[in-house]
Amino acid sequence: MMNLLQKSISVLLLSVSITPIISAQQIYNLDLESSIELAKVKSKTMLILEQSMKKASFDLKAVTSSFKTHVTMDFILPQYTETIRQFEDTAGITFYPVRQNQLSSYMTINQPLPTDGYLYIRSGIQSFADYYAHDRNAQISSSIGLRQPIAAFFGYNQLQLGYKQAKLAYDLSSKQLKREELNLIYDISQTFFTLLSFHEQMNIAQISLTKQQEAYTIAQNKFSAGLIREVEALQMEVDLSEAINNYDIAIVDYTAQIALFKERLGINLNDSVLIKSDLGYNLVIVDVEKAVALALENRLELKENEIQIELSQMEIKRRKAAGRINGDILLNYNFIGVDKSNLVIPVETSVNNTWQNLMSRRGSFGVGLTVNIPIIDWGENRARVHSAQAVLTQTKIQQDAEKVSIERDIRTTVNRLQSSLKRLQLLEKNVVVAEKSFEISRQRYANGDIDSQAMALERERLNNSYISRLESFINYKLLLSDVMRKTFFDFEKNISMLGK
Repeated sequence: MMNLLQKSISVLLLSVSITPIISAQQIYNLDLESSIELAKVKSKTMLILEQSMKKASFDLKAVTSSFKTHVTMDFILPQYTETIRQFEDTAGITFYPVRQNQLSSYMTINQPLPTDGYLYIRSGIQSFADYYAHDRNAQISSSIGLRQPIAAFFGYNQLQLGYKQAKLAYDLSSKQLKREELNLIYDISQTFFTLLSFHEQMNIAQISLTKQQEAYTIAQNKFSAGLIREVEALQMEVDLSEAINNYDIAIVDYTAQIALFKERLGINLNDSVLIKSDLGYNLVIVDVEKAVALALENRLELKENEIQIELSQMEIKRRKAAGRINGDILLNYNFIGVDKSNLVIPVETSVNNTWQNLMSRRGSFGVGLTVNIPIIDWGENRARVHSAQAVLTQTKIQQDAEKVSIERDIRTTVNRLQSSLKRLQLLEKNVVVAEKSFEISRQRYANGDIDSQAMALERERLNNSYISRLESFINYKLLLSDVMRKTFFDFEKNISMLGK
């Protein structure tokens, strides 16, 4: 006889209940993979992590864009000022009225440098109209310059630091999202297979009830013919009542699991769900060394520690740089043209005069070096450096401990998986033997060779073999999912989950 647990479950109507079914709002046709996809869509945690990853992606794009040339335009169109200002000299303090109108426009081209400095070109024009002095002051200027922090050469590079932090944050966010996805796959798989377990137990209870009804009918016929005692016929009736009760309990448990399954998927409890699945499986042999290597490469705990180590190293460099000489190198070269004329002169004329002045005036340049030298800080900076070094050492120790823990866990899980597979194969053979044994016992009972007690023991043995095989199958599938979430690799399909 074909093993009942290996038969495909064609369609399981999950809205089955011992109470009348409420009309469904929607019908879902789901297998394990579609159940997982539906849970991903409705999972609030997944949605939050997706937004976190989007933020990290935009932050990384923003930092990457900061390396490129930036162009800005500044306008004052116009700025009118009317006030009283103070003037102070040897004669004392006087006040004078101010009525001015300023117009200006400047364009700045800024190019960040890998050395944490930047080159810039700034050009523009401005005009001041003084209504009390009845004159206009105009200026046209254009300059090119460089600003370079000294600390970038021997300390830390703020631009590179910002990029590394954004890149690490993006990688971490990506791993967090994938880990949550794998955890969700495991949780939904567990709920899904638990539902199948309850359904199969209900089927087993129904099969047991059917077999018990057959045995009860045989017992009644034999009692009527005077072949067995009344007490044996009564015992068969008691066994039949127990089988009916077990079937009713299985239906109640199954109905409760249906509701839990809908809740986990975020489905309305009044909706119907059709599940398509079978209890077949693939023989998956997991290379424990490969599993360990993948876990050490992909596990989020280790990635978090690696990121913390890099950040701690950056912090140490920043702390050391804070205690050293720092400052800026400044270079600039500019052209300036000015003009002062009466307000009655047209603006175009004033601008033209300013341009002519710029062309006739030689360019000017500037060179600067600003330096800040720490003299006495009473050991503050050194203490901060030592503090950052202690954090780095702590993180490295934690990293080593995590690696040992992860390797131990992976080896244990893989060994349990292989043992589970061997047990599953053994229990399948046990089911075949139990089915054959039950058929022989049923024939012997019909022939009067054994009594009802022996028949009941055979039936219980068959039920136990079904349930044991079912539990072993679910344990095997969940261990496969557990290995996948711990290594970020699907050994059943032989694909990396990070590439999906």
